[in-house]
Amino acid sequence: MSHSPHLPEPGHSPVGTIDSLDGLHADLARRHKATESSGTAVPEAVVDADFAALRRDGYVILDNLLTEAECQDIRAAVTPLLDRTGRNTFEGRLTQRLYSALDKTRACDRLVDHPRVLALLDRLLMPNYLLSQLQVINILPGENPQLLHPDDGMYPIPRPRPPLSAATVWAIDAFTEDNGATVVLPGSQLWGDRRPEDGDARVKAVMSPGSCVFFVGTLWHGGGANASDRARLAVTAQYCEPWLRPQEAFTLSTTRDTVRAVTEDIRRMLGYSIHPPFLGMVDGMHPKRLLDGSS
Repeated sequence: MSHSPHLPEPGHSPVGTIDSLDGLHADLARRHKATESSGTAVPEAVVDADFAALRRDGYVILDNLLTEAECQDIRAAVTPLLDRTGRNTFEGRLTQRLYSALDKTRACDRLVDHPRVLALLDRLLMPNYLLSQLQVINILPGENPQLLHPDDGMYPIPRPRPPLSAATVWAIDAFTEDNGATVVLPGSQLWGDRRPEDGDARVKAVMSPGSCVFFVGTLWHGGGANASDRARLAVTAQYCEPWLRPQEAFTLSTTRDTVRAVTEDIRRMLGYSIHPPFLGMVDGMHPKRLLDGSS
């Protein structure tokens, strides 16, 4: 699998090294070569099946990727940090949200770079795709259904079109029919300008703790109403093409100490990578030089 290039060494003009448009797809770096994701370790037959469902429906549920003990650890780490509810109806007046989760707890790292997720992203997006947002979402009892929406609707590119992003919603608590399970509209990733109508099929992503629903950014979806008497805890990680602006400015919200501590997959997705020929550079150099003291 090919990877996006990085910048040449200092003293070399990135443009001057490109003799043709083909040079835009060459790895120009000497010190910080592109790296493969851990998704390459997932058996091809598994990825084929996941990707076939994703292409057909716009979403796929990946069952039991985390153990109950791992879910308990995440729950214990994030619950004390959930101290506010949404500021509007889209966020949810009865929904607690934790933004910039990566720099506040390391408990969610395994969700961001799970190989099964990265294997799908490797096929769906261009190399060196970025993490767009990492957020904890806790839907409290009595919450109304969220407005249906596609995640990459903020990018002003007409539909129908290929997705520019993808998302996972991880069930830390079980997702049930009545506690706010994510609602997806199968096939809506193929729509043009139309919006959801009453007769459109809707599916609730009912799943056990440790499972996640993966969907493309063009799929219409939304958080469900919580008619139960208990909260529903989830974590969502969203990803986008490497040439797009992510929703969250991770280079500002994440300290360099945290960036040094995360895996290479997460580090790359935070923006310490380059999209050819030089998108993401820092003072004409590869951004990873900020971490190794050579900047």
